[in-house]
Amino acid sequence: MSTNMSEDTNNLITMQTAADIRRISRQAIFNLIRRGKLSATEIDGVKFVKRDEVLNFVKAKGGRPKKEKSNDEK
Repeated sequence: MSTNMSEDTNNLITMQTAADIRRISRQAIFNLIRRGKLSATEIDGVKFVKRDEVLNFVKAKGGRPKKEKSNDEK
């Protein structure tokens, strides 16, 4: 095993651990993976995510963007 591979595996956590860290459900973690917001690796049938991705993930602000006011409205 190369050093790079061991560094990668040390950074992997289960979906349940990721959910516990973010205080959300395991299903929510699965949905983030499905939407491409988090990457997943499967080892022996178990999905893992990268700890640093989970810790650095910033939830997007929801809703429609605010409309900018025109000069006439200011």
